[in-house]
This record gives sequence, structure tokens and C-alpha cells, in this order.
Amino acid sequence: MQPTSVLATITGRDRPGVTAAFFAALSAHDVDIRDVEQVVIRDRLILAVLFDLRGDPAALRSSVTRSAHALGMEADVAIADVARRRAAQGVRSHVIVLGRPLRAGALSHVAQRIADVGANIESVAQLANEPVSSVEMIVRAKDPAELRAVLVQAAEDIGVDIAVEQAGLRRRAKRLVVLDVDSTLIRDEAIDVLAERAGVGTKVMAITEQAMAGELDFQESLRQRVALLAGLTLTDVESVRDGLRLTPGAATFVRTLRHLGYQVGVVSGGFSVCTDRFVAELNLDFAAANELEIVDGVVTGKVLDPIIDGPGKAAALVRFAHQFDVPLSQTVAVGDGANDIEMIEAAGLGIAFNAKSALRAAADTSLNLPFLDTVLFVLGIPRDEINELN
Repeated sequence: MQPTSVLATITGRDRPGVTAAFFAALSAHDVDIRDVEQVVIRDRLILAVLFDLRGDPAALRSSVTRSAHALGMEADVAIADVARRRAAQGVRSHVIVLGRPLRAGALSHVAQRIADVGANIESVAQLANEPVSSVEMIVRAKDPAELRAVLVQAAEDIGVDIAVEQAGLRRRAKRLVVLDVDSTLIRDEAIDVLAERAGVGTKVMAITEQAMAGELDFQESLRQRVALLAGLTLTDVESVRDGLRLTPGAATFVRTLRHLGYQVGVVSGGFSVCTDRFVAELNLDFAAANELEIVDGVVTGKVLDPIIDGPGKAAALVRFAHQFDVPLSQTVAVGDGANDIEMIEAAGLGIAFNAKSALRAAADTSLNLPFLDTVLFVLGIPRDEINELN
């Protein structure tokens, strides 16, 4: 006998025993549970169960309705045959929408774009309301690439961040996170701050912009910029290092991931004399950065080989993944500039954080809000779990 697909939902005022009574009603019939979702908004409960039924749908409907009414609740039983259910199946994706604020009109626009490509929203849940508002939708689409494309455009149209990631165990199987440092882990570009200290800020910033936009070879640009720093003292460098500012949410981001058992570290095109501070301060698991040559307490204007450029960052990611025995598919890379492209592409999940256009085009998803802990939402970690861990 072919089973019948049934979606049974009850709604009403929450109270102890509702879930037990509902499943007791189902247990009187030959059913195989396929999916369950229960939410409580204020004191209003919504409980939905998807299952395959072998038996009389009318008898099942009567049992569910009678049980719900005994609890003072409303019931809805939707019955569809298996062929229709299979025809409607597609690939499930997590769609995370972030805004500050996140207005109803933005969610309406996103939902409409999802409907425009024939995709279906199966559930909606609030991930966070601070420091940004974030909502996660589970969306089933026959063409995930088309869904991603329309949502990338929707994000640009309405000025919110939208991340799309395929559902499944791989999402929460990530185990190693690599962060760029300048303008990612920290708000500043350390070399620009050093240049200001040396009185060559304008010259160095112009070269930095060219390099981060992909218009100038990173190694050559780094050598040119470092040459302009010649004469700075170690005291100058340490003063700049101590004044560098973490990106809002950075400490929470690292602390949360470490509580959850992730390996977290940095791979930087900047200088180890600066990144070492954050390795110690945040208790990071690993780090790679360039070595600024300092002789007798004075910056010589040279950077030591090998230089960590774009390919060097990707190689460092691979090296650290091997060191901690983590498959590349379970790694995450977060960065902002063109020299992060190779690392972003090598990782299982590449995230562009307030990034230049060249990196956004290469990344799996882009975030443009100035809080590093919003990356946690893309990893499927909601705000209440973050707060509990911290």
C-alpha cells in the first residue's frame, strides 16, 4: 500500500502536555514521522508534523482534530499523495537575511524573489536581534544556482545582507576558521597606521588601495610600502600595534567558535609584530604573517622572504588544515581584499566581509555589516546560543 503524505498542524495557547497529547493521537495510526517543527511566539504554540500515513486519512484527520479541540487548540490536516510530494521536492538551502534594521518591506521583497523562481519557504526563524536583526529561512528550490543569483541581486536592491548556503550536515561540520587581519579581524590597516606614524601616510595608502583592488601585484606593492617605513623605531611599531582596534564582535566571534571546538587563526599579509598581539589576546590556534625586518631597534625598510601574498594565504590555509587534520571542505575563510581570493576559493566556505568587489565575486557569500560576529549566523549559530556560550 502506497503511503499518503500528511502535514498536520495545531496552533493555540501553549501549555504543558500539548506535544505529548498530539503525538499520542498520531500513535494510534500507522505513521512514519518525516519532519517536526515547533515554535512558541510569546505564549502561542505552532506545532507541525510531516509524516507518511498507511491507513485511512479520514480517521487520522478525526483523531487529530479531536485531540486538538480537547486542548482548546485548532488543527489543520493537509493530505497529498506521494507522487505530488516527490515532484515538489528540490534542494534545501539556508537563506540568512541580515539588516540594521531589518524591515518588513525587505523581507517581503526577499520572499517575493524566492517565489518568483518557483522556490518554497519551508520555515522562518529569528536568529538574532542584536547587534543586527537576522532571520533564517529554509528554502526548497529546484535550481539552487538560480535562487542564489536572484537573492544576490535582491541584497543589492534593498541594501541588506543575504547569505545562501546549502542545507545538510556539511553546514555545521565546519571545524577550522581562517581570518584575514587588516580590515577583517581588526578595523585598521596596520601598514597605513605605521605609515602615518612615519609621515608617509598618503603615499602608502595610495599603494594599499591599488593592491587591495587587485590593480597592483601584492608582493611588489608590499615592498614599495615597507621601503617607505624605513627609520621607524621598534617603539613606534609597538605603539601602533597596541593602538590597533578589533572589529566589533571579533572577540565574541573567536570565543564562540573556540567554545564549540573550532580551530581559529589568522593568515595575514601584514606583519607578525602586529598580529602576535591578537594571537595572544584572543588565544588563537595558529597564525601566519609577514616578517618586518627590524635591526638594532630600527625598521630597515625591508620585508623578509617568503612574502605571504594571495597564493601564500591559500597555501597557509591548506597547511593549517593539514596540521589539524581538517578536510578543506570543513574550513571557512573570511577576508576583505583581492589578496584573499585564493584563500577564499580554497576554503569549503568563503566569506567576503565588507569586501572589495573582486573578492565579493569570488566568495560564496558576502556580509557588509560592520560586526564580525554576524559570520556566526552564516555558520548556523543563533544569537541565543552565542549568548549562552559567552
